[in-house]
Amino acid sequence: MKIVIDRMIPFVEGVFEPYADVVYLKGEDICHEDIIDADALVIRTRTRCGADMLSGTSVRVIATAAISTDNIDMDYCREHGIFVSNASGSNAGGVMNYVLSALYGVASRKAIRIDGTTLGVIGAGNVGSRVVGCAKELGFKVLIYDPPRAEAEGQFDFCSLEYLLENSNIVSMHLPVNDFTRGMADEAFFDRMRPGSIFINAASGELVSDQALKAAIPKLGAVIIDTWNNEPDVDQELLSMVDIATPHIAGYSYQGKQRSTAAAVKTVARFFDIKPLLDFFPVTQVKELEAVKLDVRGKSQGQIASLFQYNYPIFIDDFMFRVNPGGFAGIRGNYSYRREFYIE
Repeated sequence: MKIVIDRMIPFVEGVFEPYADVVYLKGEDICHEDIIDADALVIRTRTRCGADMLSGTSVRVIATAAISTDNIDMDYCREHGIFVSNASGSNAGGVMNYVLSALYGVASRKAIRIDGTTLGVIGAGNVGSRVVGCAKELGFKVLIYDPPRAEAEGQFDFCSLEYLLENSNIVSMHLPVNDFTRGMADEAFFDRMRPGSIFINAASGELVSDQALKAAIPKLGAVIIDTWNNEPDVDQELLSMVDIATPHIAGYSYQGKQRSTAAAVKTVARFFDIKPLLDFFPVTQVKELEAVKLDVRGKSQGQIASLFQYNYPIFIDDFMFRVNPGGFAGIRGNYSYRREFYIE
């Protein structure tokens, strides 16, 4: 058996070697010739898997250590019997940490009072649900817009997009990109947001119209952007206008990378019945990177902000991106994974 693996996936080197011939390549450089005789691909978002790549190969399974499958032609894979699996939910804790650290950080820096205010969460899947749960623990009122969940579960816990935008002090995007959501945050979207409110996008740049956001920034209290249109060639003007700018690293926690790699490894193990790897999970080799529980009970907004910044000093990521905006891919590729925190 032969497995081709994106060499930038952490914790995977040496895992498959007892059971297969393994080739490690840079994800964006993997090409048709590399996988002619491969049985499995273990990739991230940088490898494009369409008909040109896959036709005439022996690939039977694609395991992506990422949330998105936008880089994979799912229709082609279904038609040709190629099994595809992603690492759904693996980054939820890291993105939740990012949202909270960014929110409390920017509120502290700009003297914005957020205690007891209303957080609007657009999309309550794996990530959005984690944000909702932690926001409630922190005393926020929460509004949720998620039409598929509302249809399945009833309208009681959900609201319309218009109501959320008009009644939220903070709006955080956590949607997948599809024909319905692409460009959702347009001129009409920002017109409905309250003056002085905070906008956060750590989901996908394609959800937002850059021009509409730039026009709305003078009205908004703060803007936090981790995901951008046209990555890695981000809009430099927009970058200079927002309050926190990071290069798509919201989900880059140590625990998130452990979970995403474990998901990919176990997919291949199940498909080929590699029993010793069915329960694979990377060992945390550095004690300081183990997840930590934070006690926020009875603490003020300023104390919570300090606690979050101590555990994830997000303005360092912001600074490193601003001094080297052209280094988007390099910063991501060489990112030092941070530990996750959770609250009680």
